[in-house]
Order: sequence, then structure tokens, then C-alpha cells
Amino acid sequence: MNTAATASATAPRSFRDVWLISAGHGLTHWYTATFYLLLPLIGKELGLSYTEIGFIMTVQHLVGAVSNLPGGMLVDAVGKKGWLMAASLFWVGFPYALMSLTRDYWMLLVFVTLVGIGNNLWHPAAIPTLAHRYPERRGLVLSFHGMGGNVAEALAPLVVGALLAWLNWRAVVVVNVVPGIVMAALILTMLGALTMGRAGDRRAVNAGAESGPGATSYLRELVSLAKNRGLMLVSVSAAFRTMTQAGLLTFLPVYLAYELGYPPFVVGVSLTVLQIAGFVAAPIAGHLSDRMGRKRVVISSMILTAVTIVGMALAGRSFVFVVFIALAGFFLYAMRPVLQAWAVDIIPGNLAGTGVGLQFGITGLGAAVSPVLFGMIADAFDIYAAFFFLAGIIAFGNILVLFIPAGAADQAKPAAA
Repeated sequence: MNTAATASATAPRSFRDVWLISAGHGLTHWYTATFYLLLPLIGKELGLSYTEIGFIMTVQHLVGAVSNLPGGMLVDAVGKKGWLMAASLFWVGFPYALMSLTRDYWMLLVFVTLVGIGNNLWHPAAIPTLAHRYPERRGLVLSFHGMGGNVAEALAPLVVGALLAWLNWRAVVVVNVVPGIVMAALILTMLGALTMGRAGDRRAVNAGAESGPGATSYLRELVSLAKNRGLMLVSVSAAFRTMTQAGLLTFLPVYLAYELGYPPFVVGVSLTVLQIAGFVAAPIAGHLSDRMGRKRVVISSMILTAVTIVGMALAGRSFVFVVFIALAGFFLYAMRPVLQAWAVDIIPGNLAGTGVGLQFGITGLGAAVSPVLFGMIADAFDIYAAFFFLAGIIAFGNILVLFIPAGAADQAKPAAA
């Protein structure tokens, strides 16, 4: 009786939505990548310590962590994925433009808070949509989504680094808002009516609404997600990966500018090297995880990330440091789509937005802790000690991966049927 639905679910889908959503994802990362490059300039102008610089990113990630779960619940309740993605893009870009008005550290923190709220509507809307529209190729399509972020994070430092040769950082953040507005308009035009990725998921939501009190049933499902051992271990492991990434992206530009004396354009080139390596790694890791399993890819990537960060700290001021930057980017970003696909494997389809919001809330907490701890260690000892701290974080995350049940992904199959 479900022949038509089955045929629809198994028919090959155009990748147009994948490319468009991935491009939108890129814009959300474009602004963050720009801000990382501007942080050394802002820090010098305002006379900030390493701890104060780290606290800026801690605030952004902490607000994002707190807003992720409500954002995911909003996505599941509203269902209009195209509208929500467009709103997220605008909400991320506009507060960065407002930063041009600030002359005060605390005002800067207010605008960073606004960015943290807007940025976390994107993932609960985009990731479940892609994962459920392409169920047999989740690792691959989510790697393309991640590549969108890598492309933007690779191009933004080059473009902004070049702009800084002619403009000050305040003018750059104003000019930078234009791409986000254009992309938000494209998504509204082409995906404005987009709802859940599969009809079966929508039917599950409707059936849940008809079977009893909606709020009570939803809360019960949410508690079941929090009790899911596989999902929680995947999410906490992802949090350790994100801790490493947040610390590295926040302080690598600061290290290159303060300790090595590189100009903004050269700092931008170094960040581009990191992201190009991540761009190459994402589809390879996503494809391998679809074929070999998520756990093998994640464990290998975490071990090699720890090794390369130790190499960065030991390389110091030599050219080999740039080689280790590329290797760190390759292995660090290889994990991201795999951990996201692993979580979506486990999450029931009717709670996809909430589940992704829960995962990103947990990873956001990790990202919030890392920059301020890095800054405190760098102020108390030196910046090299803080790099060793990042290597220890990712090594500990790998230990947690070992305890994830081997069949965790199979828990999703009944819900997806």
C-alpha cells in the first residue's frame, strides 16, 4: 500500500538542494572566519589580554549552546526549513555589522551574544533536512554541507585579509554583511516552502499530535533523547572535537599575529591552508564512514589530530608549523560530518531538529569552555602550553568514542522506516 511512498523515498534526488543549503552554511561560517581574523586587531585596539580575547568567543559559543535546543524545538514545531535558514543567515550577519559601532569591550560582547543566538537556527534546520532527504548517503551529503563551511572559512581570510590592506576592521564588518543578505534572499526564493525532508517524518509528527497531549508527548520524546546513551556519547565526543577546533581557530590567528608578527594577509593565508585541508578531508571521511562505519573514521581522525597539534607546538617558529596547520585541518574537519551523520543515524525522524539542536547544544558548551581556558593557560604559562592543552582535549574525546555502542546507528532504523 506504500508503493508510491517507497518509490519516492528510493528515487534518486537532485543535489540542487544540497548545493544551495551547503552554500548557505558557508555564509554562516564566512562571518565567523572573518571575526577570527579580526580578533587580533580588535584585541590590540581595545588592549585585551589572551583571557579577554578567549572570553569573547566563550560568550558566543555559550549563548549558542543555550539557544541550540530551543532552536531545534522551534524547527520541529514550525517546520518551515527554508524560512528558518534564511532568518538564521540574516541574524548572523547583521550583528557583525553592528560591531563597527562599538568602542567598548562590553558592547562587543552584546553583539557577539546576538550572533550566537542566530547562528544556531541553521544546523537544526539544515542537517536533518539533508540527512532525511538522502538517507542512504547521509555521510556524503553532510560532508558536502561541511565543505560549504570549509570553502567559506578558506576564502574569507584571503578576501578579508586583502580588504584590510585598504580598509580598517570597522569598515570590513559593514561591507561583509552584503553576501549574507543576498544568500538569505536566494534561500527564501528557492527553498522558502521547504518543510521536513520526508513525508514519513511529517506523518509521524501528525500522528503524535493526534494521539495525545502534544506538549506532554513531545517532552517524553525529548527525555528519551537525553537518555539515549549512544546519542549522548556521540554528542559529548563531538564536544571535545569542537573544544579543540574553537581553541585553535580563536588563538591560531592571535599566535601568528602576536608571536610571529605576521601581517593580516599572511595570517589569512595560514587559515586558508587549514580550511583547504578540511575541504579535502570532509568528503573522503563522509564517504568512508558510509562504507566502513562511523567509529573507525572518528577514532583515526582524533588520534591524528592530537599528534599534529603536538607537532604544531613543537615546530614553533619554523616553516614546518604551516605543514602541521594543514594536517590539523585535515584530521580535525574530517570528523565533523561523520559525528553529525552518526548522531542523525540515532535520532528518530520526528525529533530530528530537536536532536540536532541537542547535539549542537552539547558541542556548543564544549566550544564555550575552550577559548577562555586556552587564554588563561596562555596568560599563566605561555601559548605553547595552551596548544598542548588542546591536544589533550582531543585525546580524551577519543577515549569516549571507544564506549559508544557499536550498533548505535541501528537504533534509528525503526524510526526511519
